[in-house]
Amino acid sequence: MLHLALRMAAHRITALLAVACAVLGGAALITTTGVLAESGLRSQLPPGRLGGADVVVAADQEFHPSGDLPVALPERATVPDRLVERLAALPGVTDAVGDIGFPAALVDGRGQAVPAGGDPRTAGHGWSSTKLLADARVTGRAPSGAHEVAVGAGAGPAVGETVEVVANGRPAASNRVTALVGAPDADGVYFADATAAGRAGRDAGGAGPRAGTVDLVGLRVDEGAGGGAGSGAGERVADAVRAEVAGTGLKVATGADRGDAVAPGVGSARSLLILLAGSLGGIVLLITGFVVAGALGVTIAGQRRDLALMRAVGATPQQIRRLAAAQSTVVAAVALVPGVAAGYLLAGRFRELLADRGVLPAELPLTVGPLPALATLLLVVAAVQLSARCAAWRTSRMPATEAVAESRSEPRTPSRTRTGAGLLLMLGACALSAVPLLSRTALGASVTSIAGILAAIGLAMAGPALVRGAGEAAVRRLRPGVAAPTWLALANVRAYALRLSGVVGPLAMGVVFVLTYTLTQTTVLAATSDDTRTGTLAQYELTAPALGGLPDGTLTAVREVPGVRAAAAARATTVVWEYEELGEPAAESAPATILGPDARDVVDLGVTDGGLDRLTGATVAVSAEAARTRGAGLGERIRLVLGDGARVDARVVAVYDRGLGFGPVVLSRELAAGHTTTGLDQRALVRTDGTSAAEAGLSALAADRTGLAVAGTAPDAAGAEAPPEVWINLALVVVLLGYLLLSIANKLVAATAQRRTEIAALRLVGTTPRQILAMMRREAAVVAAAALAAGLTLSAVPLALLGQGFLGHPWPAGPAWLLPAVAATVVATAYLTVELPTRHALRTPPADGLRAA
Repeated sequence: MLHLALRMAAHRITALLAVACAVLGGAALITTTGVLAESGLRSQLPPGRLGGADVVVAADQEFHPSGDLPVALPERATVPDRLVERLAALPGVTDAVGDIGFPAALVDGRGQAVPAGGDPRTAGHGWSSTKLLADARVTGRAPSGAHEVAVGAGAGPAVGETVEVVANGRPAASNRVTALVGAPDADGVYFADATAAGRAGRDAGGAGPRAGTVDLVGLRVDEGAGGGAGSGAGERVADAVRAEVAGTGLKVATGADRGDAVAPGVGSARSLLILLAGSLGGIVLLITGFVVAGALGVTIAGQRRDLALMRAVGATPQQIRRLAAAQSTVVAAVALVPGVAAGYLLAGRFRELLADRGVLPAELPLTVGPLPALATLLLVVAAVQLSARCAAWRTSRMPATEAVAESRSEPRTPSRTRTGAGLLLMLGACALSAVPLLSRTALGASVTSIAGILAAIGLAMAGPALVRGAGEAAVRRLRPGVAAPTWLALANVRAYALRLSGVVGPLAMGVVFVLTYTLTQTTVLAATSDDTRTGTLAQYELTAPALGGLPDGTLTAVREVPGVRAAAAARATTVVWEYEELGEPAAESAPATILGPDARDVVDLGVTDGGLDRLTGATVAVSAEAARTRGAGLGERIRLVLGDGARVDARVVAVYDRGLGFGPVVLSRELAAGHTTTGLDQRALVRTDGTSAAEAGLSALAADRTGLAVAGTAPDAAGAEAPPEVWINLALVVVLLGYLLLSIANKLVAATAQRRTEIAALRLVGTTPRQILAMMRREAAVVAAAALAAGLTLSAVPLALLGQGFLGHPWPAGPAWLLPAVAATVVATAYLTVELPTRHALRTPPADGLRAA
């Protein structure tokens, strides 16, 4: 069987090339998705500034919902500082360091803030944290006074110089540099331990919400006893530490796991990779399965005569199906190797895109293992086997004489079961398109592209019946004097409806995919921007990105500027909302905004019930969508897990409409106090009387205060651009569209090349090459017109409902050039992939063409 399959494959190499291209592209995309998913589950950051610690003890920065993947918590959770002494007393521990991080920055000679570390929010540390560095080289002495600091060797100042330092929102103060610290990831500002604890509000006698805590505890193990996290002594110390902290919820990390403790936000990046792979995986599998099945359908349709003859000489139906599957699997195996390799390369490029857009930390590597390749192999081979057997099913089941008779034509009546299933799928896609009317969320909008693709698959199933019906109607309406090429083209449409629908379907899917996927992104972005623009009453915002947050006293100073009507602080965080769904516990991570009662003067959330003036204490405001779906109406109590893992019960005091622009939940300042990495506000929203004097006053205030920046809240004034997620989704559209077009082009070329016998027969009965080219061009025009009409029709309902649900009118938001560009691409693809193979076939003498068949 394998030998026969190889000989058949060699005889039909041109047709099988379409299968090879479909498998190669599909394997690359599936492998890329698998690498992203595996990286989200297993990737580890380098230990960075904790490289010298053998054991690290930190809070669990993940929420663990029942029966689901962990949810990353981005805000730093703390550890009691009394644990440091307890762990220092364990046998084998030479150093126990309670590490803290807080906002700190240097000020240059021009009065500009200069970030001292990678993240200004955590650039300040105590001197003892240098013990956790790997191979630290210290020049100078440790800082001891309240106005002494050490800095990284690459920061610029020399030992003995005086520098201005801004720490945790306090005014800039002069400090003497006592040491330079040279080590990987040693950037930062190092204070005396007592000074650092006081500046961070962590000293045991303080009154702050995080007094008496540290971020983590790093331990060094006795090297003389064979220390090191990977040694026996290191493991014994780690086991002793686990026993010491058992029952506290703290995590003990050694080896590669230490990198997770450096920055809690990295867990969020890994979670994003998992979510991205999950959302991308469904689209990729649908498109890959569709394209591979279509390519195999065209290929095996061209081999029906060979298969029918085998039936005539005694081959059983099972042998026919096995033969079709075997030759397809051979071709797939050849294409899988370069496809998988390309998938690993594509995953690397995609990670670079995510890092460049700030979605992933640049230090987070991809996990390159064999699992994505193995999963791709299993999925693609299963798809090829199933598609090939289905394509050969009809020929293998027919009596041998009927199979031979039908091998040069198509079935007279398309399968009623297939047609009915396709129509039902299209109706189901229309019903699914109504989700954006019921759920004005990003998740609800994502259903639009899925509905469009399902409708395109339904079109491919019902296509033969629809194309034949359209062809018969067109032929009946032909005028008697119509040109011969036009009559032949329409006769082919009617007689070979299965062949034509096999190329119209993928082109229509390409149209549907581009329109629904792209316009979904632009519509959600437009709705979000509209919510934000309409709901933001403030004309200006003040930020201090280089300082890690707004300095103390900024709001008071802003309110004293002439022309300022109102000013309020705002912060962003993440919460996990616990609720019940169909009687079962559920949890969902969501962005949250932190506001106070004074925010009602600078933002208008579209409150429909309650009021922001009640947003004090353990209270929240929720979006109307969340209130409706989760039973969180006014006065109800909801359960939240804050960004640092703290569980709280909060009362709903307001319900608002603009959830897309401001998120599903708004926290009071009191509720969030002590549960963010820094206690500083991220920005101040300012509403003025609109005069130029007020604007000049704010600009003067920003120029006078170190690190402050003022900008307009309008997108054009702030120079805002589309968020990174939009660029990522557009990149996905380009990659998937390229795969679709390549596969469609190969399929069209293969379908046209298989018509050599038909073209040769037409030439023998007197048809000129010019008439044949005219006929084929008209068929290409029919293919392009049908694909565009079908694609636009299938996209119209989902996009109209999306626009109605999100924008209030039955059309989406998007670039005006998109539809003409899609139409031009479809027309060019149909024309070129028919014109070029036809010209090649016309160069072959008719007799040779018939003999080769």
